[in-house]
Parts: sequence; structure tokens; C-alpha cells
Amino acid sequence: MAGSGIVPRKTMSPPKSLPYAPLAYRNREFMESSVTRPLRILAEYFDPRERLRQEGVAETIVIFGSARVFSRAAALKKLKQARTGRDSAQKRERLHAARTAVAMSRYYEEARELAQRITEWSQTLGQRPRRFVICSGGGPGIMEAANRGAAEAGGKSVGLGIEIPFEERPNRYISPELNFHFHYFFMRKLWFSQLAKALVVFPGGFGTMDELWEMLTLLQTRKLSRHNLILIYGRKYWNEVLNWRAMVRWGTVNERDYGLLQFADTVDDAFARVRSAMESHHLKIDGDWGT
Repeated sequence: MAGSGIVPRKTMSPPKSLPYAPLAYRNREFMESSVTRPLRILAEYFDPRERLRQEGVAETIVIFGSARVFSRAAALKKLKQARTGRDSAQKRERLHAARTAVAMSRYYEEARELAQRITEWSQTLGQRPRRFVICSGGGPGIMEAANRGAAEAGGKSVGLGIEIPFEERPNRYISPELNFHFHYFFMRKLWFSQLAKALVVFPGGFGTMDELWEMLTLLQTRKLSRHNLILIYGRKYWNEVLNWRAMVRWGTVNERDYGLLQFADTVDDAFARVRSAMESHHLKIDGDWGT
């Protein structure tokens, strides 16, 4: 306006069109935010559910145990290396660790053989659905032995890995299409228990015990069928680590709870117990398998 001292703004023409905003589910920053945590949790349920269904996995036999147990060949190699060099406190410590590794390697080889025998038997039951598929935590040690035995029998096996700072990569014996990787421990535990009809617990540490107590609690509270088998393998180890009967004496569990446990010290005994439990209680498929 003349004399007003106001400078008129230059009118800008709006663009003919705006670019599309990014799709929310392709926005990584948004999808990894705290707001979308429920979506990530659901993804860790539906992805395994669909992939297991596609592969026709009806039930699993879960094998737990330490990630720190070596195969016999690897343990003997470790012992040979430990024997080199001059005598010293450090060498004696290495030798002790290596000799322990050799002694513990029996559990790797026995888990491997047990998984192989279960898989050979399960394959006689047909392929659609796949019955009593070996399932492990997907890592090294006893987990590797379980997947390895299944692979050597020509069968598929499941690996339920977890994202933690120090865990090694998935072992190479897992069936690629059944290799899972979880962020949330509770979703991983859900898939351990969802299809499991038996849990075989080899010597292990905190993680193995965590999974054992989880399954025992679900059985005790009847969130899982009491026909599900809990088989403790290797009494020489477990009886030193845990005093099972003391819990009964102190009244923190009763005889019925203690009866949820079975024990085995040989592959023959373990296989016979697994097969008998499956044939007695689980050969008939209940409901919509694989869903």
C-alpha cells in the first residue's frame, strides 16, 4: 500500500503435488521406537507361527544344554594345545580347563546321538505333518549337537536363537527355513513351549536352568499338559548342582511336583523314555497342527 510502509509479500504458488510421505511400516526410526514395541512383539509371534506352519512342524522335542560344551574332536584338540609350552600356573589352568572340556564332551556326543535317533524314529511317522522335530536354542555346544544329530539323520530341526551381546552365530546344522532370531526372551520362551512335547535337559548353566524352571512352572500350574516329558540327562552333573529332593524335604514342592521329573544317564534310556512318552500321550494330534 502506498505510504503505509508495508511491503507486500511475494505470493508463492504451491507445488502441484507433494511427494508421498514414507509408509509408516517402512520408517525404520518409527518401527524401532518404543511406540511400536507391541508390533515388534507380534512380529516375533507371527513370523515363527507362519514359517513353522509352512514347514508342517506339528510338535517339537526340545533339547537344552550348555553352549560351552565342545564336541569330542574339538575338546581333544583343545587338550593337545594346552599341553604345549613350559610348565606354569597358566599352563596348569589351561590343562585343567581342557581336561574338563574332554570330560564334558561326552554330553555333546550323547545329545547328538539322541537327536539323531529321535529324528530317525520321527521320520517313520510321516512328513506332513512333521512329528517331534528337534528344537534347540540355535547356538553352539549342546544346541549345536542337537541340530547336528537331526541333520545327520536327514531330518529338519529348529533353532530359536536370541539377540544378546556375547552369543555366537547360529550353528550351521539348523534347517535354514527353521532358523529363528529373537529379540525378546519371553517370545523365544513361548516358542520353546508352544509346540514342545518333551524337554531334554543336558548339563548347562544359568540359561539352561532358566528354561527348565520356566517349563516346570508351566507344567506345575497346568499351563502345559502334564503329559509333557521333562527329562533330566546326566545325574552326575545335576545331582551335584541341584538337590532336587531337598525341595521336597523343605516342603517347597510336593511329591507330585517332583514326579514331573524323569532322569536318564544313557542315550538308550533317554530315547526309550522319549519314545514311550510320545507314543503313550502325543501320537494323536489335537486341534489344528502347525497353527
